[in-house]
Amino acid sequence: MSINSIFQFLVPKDKKFFPLFEEASSNLIELASNLHEAVNLPLKEREILFQKIDELEQKGEDITRQTNLELSRNFITPFDREDIHTLITSIDNVADYLHGAASRMRLYQVDKITKSIRKMTEINLEACQNIDSAVKELRNLQNFKIIKDACARINKLENKSDNVYNKAVFEIFENETDAKNIIKYKEVLSVLESATDKCKSVANILESISVKHS
Repeated sequence: MSINSIFQFLVPKDKKFFPLFEEASSNLIELASNLHEAVNLPLKEREILFQKIDELEQKGEDITRQTNLELSRNFITPFDREDIHTLITSIDNVADYLHGAASRMRLYQVDKITKSIRKMTEINLEACQNIDSAVKELRNLQNFKIIKDACARINKLENKSDNVYNKAVFEIFENETDAKNIIKYKEVLSVLESATDKCKSVANILESISVKHS
């Protein structure tokens, strides 16, 4: 039995941090789902979903704040304190960028949603689902392969997002003549692409945690 295994056996089962991680990742899926649903609706029907996204982003902030508060209160943690802080912050960063995409669509009154925007919200939703799958395995850090596979899928989705983004930006500059539309669409696409980058950051920290404790 390794030292890590002995340590995990001796440390009491965590009842604070794992539920917070899982709540944060579930909240992320709900936020990404609402965003993907919103881009498949007419402009007038999106507002109720944008309001829901506002609420979910605030909920994510509250979960992050609560996690950091628990860090200050608890001497014993399920894994490194720095990793806990980095993980919950990285999940919150994804929520911030998805919320940012919704805010820009609302602010710029983006009426026509392009196939590229729809595809990128779909990619982000799938990446968030994989984050959730990996986070749920943190309770049993012996299931390294499940976490590793989820992280590998997130990395592939990030590469896919880059390709969609690059093609979409090329098409905007090639076909769009209205400068305002160029700015609007490039801004939305850029924030969606950044959201997928942030998903990859979550995958990196999840994989790092699982390697340390496998």
